[in-house]
Amino acid sequence: MDKPPFHDEASLIEEAVKLGKKAMESKQIPSFVVRYFPDSSQFYIPNEEEGEPLTPEQAYMQLKKLTQ
Repeated sequence: MDKPPFHDEASLIEEAVKLGKKAMESKQIPSFVVRYFPDSSQFYIPNEEEGEPLTPEQAYMQLKKLTQ
């Protein structure tokens, strides 16, 4: 099993942002938004069924599925 390319929350957020950009470039999603707060970040990925923010972990997993 491959090791994930992150080791803490900051690098997890960075990887999720990279995957989001990759998904946008390949036209899999039209956009995404990251809201940065002092103690956390929230990701918004367009989805017709849900409008709730995602945690960095949730965003990473969802974007990883899209970009594989």
